[in-house]
Amino acid sequence: MALRPVQVNVKAVDVSAVGRFWAEALGWHVSSGVSGVTRLVAPTGFVWPDPDVVCVDVVPVPEPKPAAKNRVHLDLATTSTAHQTELVARLQALGATPVDVGQGDVPWTVLADPEGNEFCVLEPREIYRDTGPIAAVVVDCADPRAMARFWDAATDWTPHEVSDDHASLRSAQGVGPYLEFLRTPEAKAGEDRVHLDLLPRPGDDKEAEVARLRALGATDLDLGQGDVPWTCLSDPEGHDFCVLALS
Repeated sequence: MALRPVQVNVKAVDVSAVGRFWAEALGWHVSSGVSGVTRLVAPTGFVWPDPDVVCVDVVPVPEPKPAAKNRVHLDLATTSTAHQTELVARLQALGATPVDVGQGDVPWTVLADPEGNEFCVLEPREIYRDTGPIAAVVVDCADPRAMARFWDAATDWTPHEVSDDHASLRSAQGVGPYLEFLRTPEAKAGEDRVHLDLLPRPGDDKEAEVARLRALGATDLDLGQGDVPWTCLSDPEGHDFCVLALS
């Protein structure tokens, strides 16, 4: 029994605009998701659920993003210095804006999407040569080692690097993006604007998986979601995530 990360959930006031932005940014396409309300951004030819792809699901909310930096963001991969320069320019033409999150003089570029969700365009790195456009889903946390233990047990992804300051996991098949945890001093402030959605494997029982997560240290989360087929939880450091139902 184990869950697989299948999408990054991004909250937006204008789901159409944010969905179009991320589709253009990643070179993917956008389609209607749940009941035609959300916008699922995925590669062309994608059939849900693909075991090798982590999609972006843009969901509507009434409130704009607060000023605080998101605790979860995407890192985008590039293949060369020229590609990084071209991608940054193209993203800014699509509506991204440069942001200062205290990064200082670094080789990557920090941007925000049209509703202020931060992301990074990385300089070319060998480790991300085969991830696709999303190099990593990055999570700010206080204890990367503890987060790696929880998410290793919660999912079918495996650890690649674990230290006091940084931990990373990736699918056992060695495909798609990494899930990375970075030590940061900031505590959680309000509901997470970006979070992961997990899906049981075919034949696994969703409620049994949710119970297993609670035993690992996850707690139930009430976001006013009401009667929905997915379950909202928080990991031991309070990062929101959802367990989806197999359709």
